Amino acid sequence: ALPILRELIQAGEEEDACIELLSSILEVLYQAQKSAEELRVRDKDCGDMELVWVKKHIQVILEQLLHTVSRRVIVLDRENPLRSHYVACMAAILSQMDKDHYSAYILAFPSRPELMDFLMETFILFKDLIGKTVYPCDWVVMNMVQNREFLRTINQFATTLTKMFLSNGSFELQLWNNYFHLAVAFLTQDSLQLENFSAAKRNSILAKYGDMRATIGASIRDMWYCLGHHKIEFIPGMVGPILEMTLVPELELRRSTIPIFFDMMLCEHQLTGSFSRFEDEILRRLDSEVEGGRGDEQYKQLFKSILLSCCQRHPEMAKPGTDFVELVTALLERLLDYRAVMNDENKTYSMSCTVNLLNFYKEIDRQAMYIRYLYKLKDLHISYENYTEGAYTLLLHARLLTWSEEPNTAPVPGLRSHHLHTQRQLKEALYNQIIEYFDQGKMWEEAIHICKELAEQYESHVFDYEMLSDILQREAKFYEKILKVLRPSPDYFAVGYYGQGFPTFLRNRVFIYRGKEYERREDFEMQLLSPFPNAEKLKSTSPPGQDITGSPGQYIQCFTVQPVEEAKVQLKSRIIPEQITNFYKANHVQQFSYSRPFKRGLNDPDNEFANMWIERTTFETAYPLPGILRWFAVTATTTTIISPLENAIETMMKTNEKIMSEINRHQNDPSLPINPLSMLLNGIVDPAVMGGFAKYEAAFFQESYLKKHPRDAGNIEKLKDLIAWQTPLLAEGIRIHGQKVTEDLRPFHERMEQCFEQLRAKVESQYGVREMVFFEDQRSGRPRSMAWGPNCARLSHAGARQVLHTEAPSAPKPAPHTSESEDHRNEHRESRSSSLFGSRRQDMRQSISELPEPKDEKWRLSRNMSESSLGSSDGKQPLLSQAAASAQPSAAGLSLPPTGFGGRVKSASKVPPLPRRISPAVYETFLEQSDATA
Repeated sequence: ALPILRELIQAGEEEDACIELLSSILEVLYQAQKSAEELRVRDKDCGDMELVWVKKHIQVILEQLLHTVSRRVIVLDRENPLRSHYVACMAAILSQMDKDHYSAYILAFPSRPELMDFLMETFILFKDLIGKTVYPCDWVVMNMVQNREFLRTINQFATTLTKMFLSNGSFELQLWNNYFHLAVAFLTQDSLQLENFSAAKRNSILAKYGDMRATIGASIRDMWYCLGHHKIEFIPGMVGPILEMTLVPELELRRSTIPIFFDMMLCEHQLTGSFSRFEDEILRRLDSEVEGGRGDEQYKQLFKSILLSCCQRHPEMAKPGTDFVELVTALLERLLDYRAVMNDENKTYSMSCTVNLLNFYKEIDRQAMYIRYLYKLKDLHISYENYTEGAYTLLLHARLLTWSEEPNTAPVPGLRSHHLHTQRQLKEALYNQIIEYFDQGKMWEEAIHICKELAEQYESHVFDYEMLSDILQREAKFYEKILKVLRPSPDYFAVGYYGQGFPTFLRNRVFIYRGKEYERREDFEMQLLSPFPNAEKLKSTSPPGQDITGSPGQYIQCFTVQPVEEAKVQLKSRIIPEQITNFYKANHVQQFSYSRPFKRGLNDPDNEFANMWIERTTFETAYPLPGILRWFAVTATTTTIISPLENAIETMMKTNEKIMSEINRHQNDPSLPINPLSMLLNGIVDPAVMGGFAKYEAAFFQESYLKKHPRDAGNIEKLKDLIAWQTPLLAEGIRIHGQKVTEDLRPFHERMEQCFEQLRAKVESQYGVREMVFFEDQRSGRPRSMAWGPNCARLSHAGARQVLHTEAPSAPKPAPHTSESEDHRNEHRESRSSSLFGSRRQDMRQSISELPEPKDEKWRLSRNMSESSLGSSDGKQPLLSQAAASAQPSAAGLSLPPTGFGGRVKSASKVPPLPRRISPAVYETFLEQSDATA
């Protein structure tokens, strides 16, 4: 039969026929082996000879059959249903081969290259069959039988490697590399991950086949240590496969294989003085492996303890090894946190973990990984329509690029970057995307900054005037949107996560969240609690005690906080539209305050303001809001106590600012509804509604209070001054209200006027007269705006006290050589420099007495002002002309009262006081003094 078989093979007959014939021969030989064993019982010598002959031919047939079946498996397509039959046949053949068969089979190869080719093909075939199993996953027995035979074969061939391909002259790097990859693929295949099976199936497999992962893991470890000085050739190539093996959740396997990492570190350190290649590779691969679902808290602890123990036994590795272990442990902690929340429906915490990771990669200077997580964060933001945060995230990548022609080598996720060959091209594309996101997020001020930078490049560097025209038009539209598009200010919320039940990145920490437009606190809290259905909401706003922070449960605390506006130098001493200033009140903020009222001392049931103290907690975040997240962790907390008098001063200041804001809003937009103004004014002037400031007078203006608190004399004067300044504000508000009130509300308005007249008489008799000024904007279409407070000159605008300060128009001089457009530009340029009093070149710090004599009928002084004394305290000195006063300002006119307020003060019941100069910086001084007092 054998000669016939050889002829069939040489003739190129179908392999199926050869396999069938070989199987028949093998069946006959096995029957002959059985007969020889029976003969051996009767005649030992004859039986031994017969048995030797039969086994020799069985070996030959097995070898030929294995070779033929292997070729058939390789040739057949993976989807071919016959492939599983041949794989089963091959497993059956392997099961018949013992150690001697393998040894004889290896020795039968005529040359070393042919043996190496056979081993290479076998390793590749086995790896392919393991990765793409031919059996369904629920065919457990067939899969386990195949794995058992493959494992035995791999270990047999591993012995061949160490004997024939390890010495200096015979070492084959690719062959060893294929072995390691095959062994790791075998160990990590799904059918061997017993923790994924039920307990009954797992116990059955262990009883019949054992845990083959431990066996192959020990073989991999032994083969690694056999490499000797060849180890360096597998660094960093084998770092990833070894890491994948150690991440398998089997305790003994981890303990036996994690030390391989230290051996890699030591090997590279001894040859190069560092292990940077190993470190780079393990950080890169660890990110993808953990994100893919591998690794856990146990692995992190084992990795740290085993490697630290190894480093301590080698003095030269103590410092760098310990630093490396701490680095990987920190990365593992962040990766595990990220994986725990990455698939949650609520992506809030996934964004936090993403930021933790990108900050970590930035700190250790891994730019590729940093950019990778930047784009993950950007995609999360855009999916939730967080366009502002998405823009800030992209801006981080743009800031890494330069305006140069250097090549852009790194691929950019989410951008059509195949044509963006240089850093300039990529940065320009990113900037345009950022501008679009800022526009969608209504952060036009930020979009303007980017437009300006692009305009500078188009104008002065690449000289692309067409693009310059386009970007300037976009910039102009953003300026228009700032003034014309409604943009509500967001609310901010402080959220504390208390208890050991939260993940480490949240546990016992406080965050400041930036709410969305018109988002209510109730809706925000509902979204906040959805990922933690078992969490309990704390009702108190005070920091919890150890019983809460140390408990195993979950407790969430949420309350609204107010942004603490940072002083903007460019906004001081100027009258600026509310649409512009409101942006800076709620954006680019890093400090937030929460005020908790409490009572101290004896309780006065008739006057709650007398002992109403305020505990003000100020939270400082790690970064300003808005930013790359809608929230940031609180890094510092300070608490201050506000006395009842200081609280009254703050309340009066806020009330006056609110009145002024409403007045300016109605002046700028007459179509606004009158209801908010009605409620605001009525709540102040009608004592039956809010009680007025009489409560302050009863609490703080009594002699008994001043005797008990002598240091509060200055603050009492400030409060009196604020009360006095409220009167002209109310007068203007009621005037506007009277113009817009409907007939059915006319009785309500008249009642409010009566209350105000009584209030004004009382205030002016006790605290003097304050007179306001109105700023007339010379630009066409822009209504006047009111400026209150001692940072500007104040004139009244109610009844006989009305004083309108508008620029006296002068006859224009003919300019025959100037075009109409140039005239318009000149007029626009002059109007931009208009001061508070309308004089385009007047110093903002000029006093009222320094203004030039009015030459127009629009300059009308009130009767009270013309009768008031400006130069002396006895009231006898006549009103000086403004020009004379400007030339010879009196010493009294240069002084400021202790409150820091300026303005014209007139007392109706006592001798008029010295005049107060009106300066744009006075109110600013008052604010600074108030802040210092607070």
